[in-house]
Amino acid sequence: MHDTEKSDFGIVAVKPTNKAGQPVAELAEPRPGTKGNAEQQRMHRTQGRARMSQSLDRVRKAARLRKKDRFTALFHHINVDALRTAFYALRRKAAPGVDGMTWQDYEADLEPRLEGLHQRVHRGAYRPQPSRRTYIPKADGKRRPLAIAALEDKIVQGATVIVLNAIYEGDFCGFSYGFRPGRGPHDALDALCVAIDKRKVNWMIDADIQNFFGDVSQERLVRFLEHRVGDKRIIRLIQKWLRAGILEDGVVTVDDRGTGQGSVISPLLGNIYLHYVLDLWAKRWRQRGATGDTVIVRYADDVVVGFEHEGDARRFLDAMRARLEEFMLSLHPDKTRLIEFGRFAAVNRKRRGLGKPETFDFLGFTFICGKSRRGNFLLQRKTRRDRMRTKLQEIKLELRRRMHSPIPEQGRWLRQVVTGHFGYFAVPTNGRALNAFRFYITDLWRRTLRRRSQRSGLTWDRTTKLTDHWLPKPQILHPWPQLRFAVTHPR
Repeated sequence: MHDTEKSDFGIVAVKPTNKAGQPVAELAEPRPGTKGNAEQQRMHRTQGRARMSQSLDRVRKAARLRKKDRFTALFHHINVDALRTAFYALRRKAAPGVDGMTWQDYEADLEPRLEGLHQRVHRGAYRPQPSRRTYIPKADGKRRPLAIAALEDKIVQGATVIVLNAIYEGDFCGFSYGFRPGRGPHDALDALCVAIDKRKVNWMIDADIQNFFGDVSQERLVRFLEHRVGDKRIIRLIQKWLRAGILEDGVVTVDDRGTGQGSVISPLLGNIYLHYVLDLWAKRWRQRGATGDTVIVRYADDVVVGFEHEGDARRFLDAMRARLEEFMLSLHPDKTRLIEFGRFAAVNRKRRGLGKPETFDFLGFTFICGKSRRGNFLLQRKTRRDRMRTKLQEIKLELRRRMHSPIPEQGRWLRQVVTGHFGYFAVPTNGRALNAFRFYITDLWRRTLRRRSQRSGLTWDRTTKLTDHWLPKPQILHPWPQLRFAVTHPR
């Protein structure tokens, strides 16, 4: 009998795996340093998650029914099961913090470590370590500062996020998509596409909050938390992380602003801050101040708002700028724009003697007012040019580092890179950019292999055979936005 699993489109039949009768321990080696077989480990973790979910069900139900209640007994939910779940949710290959502890090292003696961490947290002996400052390149050439916490700090933060999500998932607005369970960037992209295509959207505000994670007021953040969290131990735990400081060049700096972008709890704290500063205010403005249709999509600190009337758009932009300044935030002067965009933008601009509608960027895509083959309006999404350029530059440097590796090893690595890129960017109307990305990868690989010898006879034909063997062909992997949005939001 076939097994079944749930997908976005309902129940789908799944073929049984080969040798399904064998125990899991025979199919895969246990991790280094672990005791028992893989089946026992999986059962232990699954039972822990089930116990933790059941214990939080009452919190979820109370939070959903009583929107103004404060929860005074939450700390006991940060137990060993929650810590274990948080540990296994961490990235295995993440960079270590100031403690130098890796995921694999910690797992080698996991249960005693979690028991000790749990005891320190509950008797008040737990002290977070400063986060290690590092920088990653941005698409515009600048560098984004990140704060990498110590491994045990990540674990306790992850367990706290699990507990707080039980409360705030019932509070957050529907147009908030960033870093929430069961939601991702493609859900936000689908919602925006459907809104532009189906609602009366003629004007768009593409807003970016400048240095959001670095400018958050910690004092106001704690006050916002206290609206729903009455357990002082949870509040003190969060304050410890906010005051732990950042280690850079051997110096620890502590600031009263910022949440340490890159930490496990930072996205949730950012969502809570913007929920009270922006989301509730924007929801009320849409109900009372707008004279026409208004749609809002927010993903972390990236906000896109669509309007039917230009007057509404200009009033909202001025009001939002003043609202954010009240809470120590500001809109990026270069990245925040009001543009004419929508189904009728091209026709209206042509009637006024203007050029094509401007484009805007959101979550790695450039949105374009295009036309279908029949001449109807078609919202097009293309990979942002600067994002593709930055990614190709990274691949070029890594290929040069791997220049003398065996070709099969290079091919396997490039297959992972291309598959990951397609997994995100393979949306309808983006086929040309996918083909271009694969072509540039092919050219970079050919140049790298030719540099290995002064008398290389590698031709385009031989390179094409290599890429056809190792690299996946471009194909659209995501459905049209309205199809997936209709399944996610049946209304």
